[in-house]
Amino acid sequence: MPWKTIRKHNETDVLPPNLVDYEEAYGSFTWAAAREELQGLPGGAGLNIAHEAVDRHAAGPYADASAIRWISKSGELLTFTYSNLRTETNRFANVLRSIGIGAGDRVFSLAGRIPELYIAALGTLKNRSVFCPLFSAFGPEPIKQRMSIGSAKAIVTTERLYRRKIEALRGELPELEHVLLVGENGEATEIPGTHDLHALLRQASEDFEIPPTDAEDMALLHFTSGTTGKPKGAVHVHAAVIAHHITGKLALDLRPGDIFWCTADPGWVTGTSYGIISPLTNAVTLVVDEEEFDLERWYRTLEEQKVTVWYTAPTAIRMMMRTGTEAARKYDTSTLRFLASVGEPLNPEGVVWGKEAFGLPFHDNWWQTETGGIMIANFRAMDIRPGSMGRPLPGIEAAIVERKEDGSVEPVASADTEGELALRPGWPSMFRSYLDEEERYRKCFADGWYLTGDLARQDDDGYLWFVGRADDVIKSAGHLVGPFEVESALMEHQAVAEAGVIGIPDETAGELVKAFVALKPGHKPSDALQKELLGYARKRLGPAVAPRQISFRTNLPKTRSGKIMRRLIKARELGLPEGDISTLESDEK
Repeated sequence: MPWKTIRKHNETDVLPPNLVDYEEAYGSFTWAAAREELQGLPGGAGLNIAHEAVDRHAAGPYADASAIRWISKSGELLTFTYSNLRTETNRFANVLRSIGIGAGDRVFSLAGRIPELYIAALGTLKNRSVFCPLFSAFGPEPIKQRMSIGSAKAIVTTERLYRRKIEALRGELPELEHVLLVGENGEATEIPGTHDLHALLRQASEDFEIPPTDAEDMALLHFTSGTTGKPKGAVHVHAAVIAHHITGKLALDLRPGDIFWCTADPGWVTGTSYGIISPLTNAVTLVVDEEEFDLERWYRTLEEQKVTVWYTAPTAIRMMMRTGTEAARKYDTSTLRFLASVGEPLNPEGVVWGKEAFGLPFHDNWWQTETGGIMIANFRAMDIRPGSMGRPLPGIEAAIVERKEDGSVEPVASADTEGELALRPGWPSMFRSYLDEEERYRKCFADGWYLTGDLARQDDDGYLWFVGRADDVIKSAGHLVGPFEVESALMEHQAVAEAGVIGIPDETAGELVKAFVALKPGHKPSDALQKELLGYARKRLGPAVAPRQISFRTNLPKTRSGKIMRRLIKARELGLPEGDISTLESDEK
């Protein structure tokens, strides 16, 4: 049942949404008008992400407002105003210039959520160099792959990560000229062949003038894994900031003065687009917690930092759900006015649980590394339909299309027909290429559409519903079964924490639906529970869609950003090659 989400949850919630009337906003929106909300470089010198995120605020009424509120693992609180952030990012840009790093050069980062990472990202963009974040938990091989593909010229990392993961690779990365090290606890580093970043920053000038920047200059390089082969480097440009800004405003309801917490790591696209750029362009205070997920710490952070807008992932929501609502209710989270989720589709029970635990539902949204920003969302002012991705952002034309044998595509004829989700190119944060892989890039487009590879359907009211990745859909006895639908049904059972669903070969049906289930604390695998879950799913989904087999697992393989890797589940079940597993977090096979 839809829920109207305009309500008085607390005193801040009386503010009207940034997007009040969806139909009016969608019909009148233009990207040119969105561009006018940003300032541009002085003197008409172009558009630079760091100027819009930092410098224009530091020179205006938000100069002394908190930009980043950093919480160390030990609980130390460090705050950067927009003025502070301008100074520190200027210093970093001058450091790059002093060692010969210039426009177009790729500057990688490999670090946890430390202040130097955020300063490096923005300082790199000021210098017109290209920021390329890596997730700090990557092993040496995926690091080497990405740095080789991206022609890394410099990297910012910590002394510990350098010794563990990069030092031995130096001979295999001939283009890597500079390693900028952050010492442990701020101490000086004296490792041969590296620079002490803090020493260089102390020597650097506080003044830096951002060079003229074309909106189409390369700014960000994000890597995404395919089902096989090497990672793809998705290229984004400075014009992406237009989409970062407006989607944060419309889809996440950000406004100046908000206390915003995006729990994503900057090693992933969400942690850059909405964990750095979008909140800062919208003049909010960005909460950054150095520590990894800890249930009590997260609830305490929401309370103590008085977070107003919270953007997190379904994996984290499911982990919180395991402990029930009582843990959440021990804390005062009344400052929250908007909760959002991203990373993979949010199961309907996650939406419902948010309402029970916080008095607010989680609003799911959809986008990809390639899109650079949110494309489809459940907006604050709209009815929220649990399980739906929502409706397209203003400025985004979406359709469900069918691929023809000749390679062409055309929109499906009627609502609620499953097909591939396609977007009309032209939004500013759309990726401009896969680095050095033009043919791979061209295959993403047909007949004026960007083909996302995700299967979905669109109902009569324009809401989009995720079915599954095109290569995940199960063909069983003439039926197309979306694994997400089956997983969501299983997760409504009180014993199930997570589920991953695949198709396994069958001589008669073509494929049979098989589910892999992780249980909540207090529940143990048994034949009786297995039969109960099979019956439960059959009753909810019908015999054509329900799983025929269920296996229990302690953990399901997931990417480090939290997505369940159905491809890997299937490969292990059938003894197939595992393909690219560089983004896999540790799991139980």
